[in-house]
Amino acid sequence: MDTNATDALDTLDDAVAAAAFRRLVRHLRHRHDAQNIELMGLAGFCRNCLADWIRDAGYEGDKAAARELIHGMPVEEWKATRQKPATDEQLAAMEASIAKNKVD
Repeated sequence: MDTNATDALDTLDDAVAAAAFRRLVRHLRHRHDAQNIELMGLAGFCRNCLADWIRDAGYEGDKAAARELIHGMPVEEWKATRQKPATDEQLAAMEASIAKNKVD
């Protein structure tokens, strides 16, 4: 499946899309109990992916600035205060989920 193909989503008003994106980011900031490794295992993306995607979309900040924007704090602070060690099961689920992201 080509996730970049033009579809009805492309007709969504940019202001509406931006508002939804901001709501998603704020939700993820609030739900820091949803670990990045778990997001990767379930959905194949995480907060760091969102930071990469905003850079791909034209955000001029560097990787650290993009991650701080998404996390709501410097990434090192996030890691120290929010991130828990990943289990072997979480790492395996992440690898399996990432494999599904590949577009043929």
